[in-house]
Parts: sequence; C-alpha cells; structure tokens
Amino acid sequence: MKEFFTLNERLGILVPSFEYEWEMYDKETQQGILLYWEKIKGHIPDRMAELEKIINRKQDALSNESDFNHSCRLNSEIAELASQINDLWLWYRTNQNLSDKRHF
Repeated sequence: MKEFFTLNERLGILVPSFEYEWEMYDKETQQGILLYWEKIKGHIPDRMAELEKIINRKQDALSNESDFNHSCRLNSEIAELASQINDLWLWYRTNQNLSDKRHF
C-alpha cells in the first residue's frame, strides 16, 4: 500500500497521494489503503511530541538570548514547528469513512 503514499518531508510522515479518484479504486484496495493510513496515523502523535520537544528547547534558548537577530530566527523556527504540529493535527483528524475520502 506504500505506493499510495508519499513522504511529506516537512511533516516527517507519509501522506496519501492518489493517482486516481478514490471511487476508481476497488473496495479491497480502499480497505488496504485505509488500514495502511491507520498505521501511519498511529505515529502522528509521536511525531508531534518530537516537534514539541524541539519547540521547548528553542523556547529555552530564546529566554536566554540577548541577540535580537538570533531571537527573531528562533521565533521564526518556533512558529514553523508550531505550524507543522497544526498540519499534523489536521492529518491525524482526517475522516476515514469510505464515503468521504475527499480529504485525501
């Protein structure tokens, strides 16, 4: 089923990537894709926790930073990591009902 997914390097997870409309896949393929997606989804909270740890380290560094330019860079990096967590939440909460696959 891995052929139906591509690595999103920004998020660090595989995400659905279909060549055809969902309805064009037979029910067995759809079920296989959904099972594979559930396995991927199971790792999303771990990925979010990794990003949160990085954010915490950067916030600690920011609280001790006196250089304005470096503070700005740290703030930007923290914002990007927070954006990644938000996107991971969206993927995690993607509906898995066969009747509603347009989220992919």
